[in-house]
Amino acid sequence: MSDPQHNQNEGTEETFISHLVELRNRIIRAGIAVIVVFVGLVYWAPDIFRLLARPLMMNLPKDGKMIVTDVTGSFFVPMKVTMLVAFVIALPIVLYQIWAFVAPGLYQHEKKLVMPLVSSSYVLFLCGMAFAYFVVFPTIFRVMAHYNAPLGAEMTTDIDNYLSFVLTMFLAFGVTFEVPIVVVLLVRMGVLTVQKLKQIRPYVVVGAFIVSAVVTPPDVFSQLILAVPLIVLYEAGIIAARFFVNKPAVEAAKEGEGNAAP
Repeated sequence: MSDPQHNQNEGTEETFISHLVELRNRIIRAGIAVIVVFVGLVYWAPDIFRLLARPLMMNLPKDGKMIVTDVTGSFFVPMKVTMLVAFVIALPIVLYQIWAFVAPGLYQHEKKLVMPLVSSSYVLFLCGMAFAYFVVFPTIFRVMAHYNAPLGAEMTTDIDNYLSFVLTMFLAFGVTFEVPIVVVLLVRMGVLTVQKLKQIRPYVVVGAFIVSAVVTPPDVFSQLILAVPLIVLYEAGIIAARFFVNKPAVEAAKEGEGNAAP
């Protein structure tokens, strides 16, 4: 006679291995998507970097230039920028692979929620990056140039340092624009209520200025550029969360009734 416990362990092990194989395949497909886009863009890598550096170049003094302090910086920095652009372009495919992997384990009402959340998260992250590029960068570089002028200091920067600064700002503002999504999820999962979100509003305001002080340059105006959108987006999340307060329970009840029906 076969041991039921042994058979159960074998079944669990096979299921675990099958999940690992599927996860590997999903990761490979996502990686291939990024690489394909990167290969398609690599010819224009210098142009992509110049486009990224445009906000700084527009605010440098006359005949101002960026410098390279690393021997290989002039090659690898444009490649890194191009890879970043390729990842952003291929991100919908990457997110789809993640969704396809986790979807079998979700309830029907959760599946209906995931796709709108993923789509809106992607759009909001792009909006955050666009806000940083078109609003934040020109403002910060203009302010820094104003500070340097009375000192007679020449405003130049290494392209690798500039890339690090830009990536930090893109990440900071991309995550900042995700605040409404986070607020809605917290309410949907029952972690917080709309009333509680309103009660902790003063702490959120203080936290927004602390985060902006850490991420942005030390001048007050740059800090306001991040703190104010963070507070506004938090309020937008509270407004959006009101429409989802009772939906999880209602949808779960409907799903339960559907399963109970013969």
